[in-house]
Amino acid sequence: MGSEKSFTTGSINRAIFMLSIPMILEMVMESLFAIVDIFFVSRVSVNAVATIGLTESVIFLVFAIAIGLSMAATAMVARRTGENKPEDASEAAWQAILIASVFSMLISIGGFFFAKDILALMGASPEVVEEGYGYTKWMLGGNITIMLLFLINAVFRGAGDASLAMRTLWFANGINIVLDPILIFGLGPIPAFGVEGAAIATTIGRGSAVIYQLYNIFYKSNAIKIRVHHLKPNFKVMKKLIEVSLGGMGQYLIGTASWLFLVRIVSMFGSDAIAGYTISMRIIMFSILPSWGFSNAAATLVGQNLGAGQPERAEKSVWVCAKYNMFFLLVVSIIFFILAEPIVSLFNAEGLVTTYAVQALHYITTGYIFFAYGMVISQAFNGAGDTRTPTIINFFAYWLFQLPLAYMLAVTLKMGPGGAFLAVAISIVFIATSFVLAFRRGKWKKVKI
Repeated sequence: MGSEKSFTTGSINRAIFMLSIPMILEMVMESLFAIVDIFFVSRVSVNAVATIGLTESVIFLVFAIAIGLSMAATAMVARRTGENKPEDASEAAWQAILIASVFSMLISIGGFFFAKDILALMGASPEVVEEGYGYTKWMLGGNITIMLLFLINAVFRGAGDASLAMRTLWFANGINIVLDPILIFGLGPIPAFGVEGAAIATTIGRGSAVIYQLYNIFYKSNAIKIRVHHLKPNFKVMKKLIEVSLGGMGQYLIGTASWLFLVRIVSMFGSDAIAGYTISMRIIMFSILPSWGFSNAAATLVGQNLGAGQPERAEKSVWVCAKYNMFFLLVVSIIFFILAEPIVSLFNAEGLVTTYAVQALHYITTGYIFFAYGMVISQAFNGAGDTRTPTIINFFAYWLFQLPLAYMLAVTLKMGPGGAFLAVAISIVFIATSFVLAFRRGKWKKVKI
């Protein structure tokens, strides 16, 4: 029910459970947005599906800003909560909302008035532009719903109210599921909007959830309560939020861009290799959703306990989160090793596509145990407000280690797609080791935000 907000005392195991379970369910709800949209839109036309793919490429910019600000907001709100300064936590929350609103308005202007140009710039055919620009206009024009939904949920998590963040996404997703088929295909007097209807439904769903969030932080929430005197801009707090968020944006952009280049290496071996890798990555991304629950729990626990002047409890919380994550991913990796082929077959894969997808699952999941520690400790740094360290590690690990290694194994040594998959597994070990060594140095305990 979310009645517990502070996790600076008592059982660490209980704190992890109380935070991670709603966070896991929240991540599952977030993933359903994309699944529901593509499920209905795929019944409209190929051009409609292409529109979603091209628009999502542009929305990466929105996600980068939203994720960066969310990391900063979680860290600062958690720190103020741990210091038992609810007024300052509320102040930080509102300043983060102001920053997100300014960024989103700039993107909205460009997206609303230049939707056709954006699609054409992304390489869309004239037919795709004509059929799909309405979707792009709604998604980019209404990007404030994406931005604020991410951000305010991050505020709730930082304040220890993971259950409210979870219920918000349930609410948003429920509206989206109901409206999607109605607005895409029409119902009674409601006309069929086609692919544009998916964007309208998503925007209404997310927008309704944002209204629910604002209602809570203005009138109902005990953890974060914004009053009239908080509404004026506080440029000192804004400056610190932006400084911390730049590292978060960098982490997201570095990871996303490196993934695109890895796809480019795999694409050298044909469409079967690409299809197999894409299927395996979708399976992997879904399987690690619970791991994000443990990782986000670690971020909140680090922020709150550093704020309470308990760095040793903060560190212990991270190791316990990582241990539970390791046990979970160990079970998942065993399942993938034994049942990789039946799991891949659920995606209607056959022939070489199946071979490559199974190979990718087998290779990449060998690094799952290390990945468990890497992702938790990365979020622990972010929770402490040290977004710079993960950014540096990710840059070296992905761009100067993983990508050159993938090219060498796959192309130079002629191992094919398997070489690229093996490079991912090896880089996971490298990344995790780097994070553990950096974390043990303890400099994150002294970060001031």
